[in-house]
Amino acid sequence: MPANRPYTKRGPVQITSQAPHAPRSHARSKRLFRGRNIVVTLGSATAAVGLSVGFASAAITPGGAEEHARSAAFDAPGREGPSPEAKVIALVNKERDKAGCSPLTKNAELTEAAHDYNEVMAETGVLSHTGPDGSTPQSRAEAAGYTAYVGENIAEGYPDAESVMEGWMDSPGHRANILNCDYKEIGVDANFADNGPWWIQDFGTGS
Repeated sequence: MPANRPYTKRGPVQITSQAPHAPRSHARSKRLFRGRNIVVTLGSATAAVGLSVGFASAAITPGGAEEHARSAAFDAPGREGPSPEAKVIALVNKERDKAGCSPLTKNAELTEAAHDYNEVMAETGVLSHTGPDGSTPQSRAEAAGYTAYVGENIAEGYPDAESVMEGWMDSPGHRANILNCDYKEIGVDANFADNGPWWIQDFGTGS
């Protein structure tokens, strides 16, 4: 099922997984997230012996205008304290520490890829891992100069770092990305456009 499939107003969350040379499998989540979207691309790496890459996507029913109006008021840039992106990274590493994974370090190329594509999603209003030009998380990271393998979490409509992280951690696919001990680096972007906020986590296996 393509990552940019049409969204419906109501209905269960669907996650479609696909791995090279393996049949497709379908699963339904029992939990619904009210008024928000989340999409995930998963990549799993194995050290030294090569790479096994899998892809999955999940979409949650979109919220209404009132939800978006509330969203823009919370974690927007310009407020005192850590940036929304720094908060997300700190929360990611807190979860990874509890799972026994090493902390992720901020990577400039992944951050650039996340920022540039988040602008595209905000401008087009489309939550998808595939860009209008056909770009993918991997190709966007490579265009920014990052040559290792990547995975990506994206979300729309969450007002702050805490709520988007809660949404990701409550979704098995997104949680798997965050707690994948093979990832070593991360880039995060938050875009507080009027039709958002929009969030991206790009994960990388490092050099």
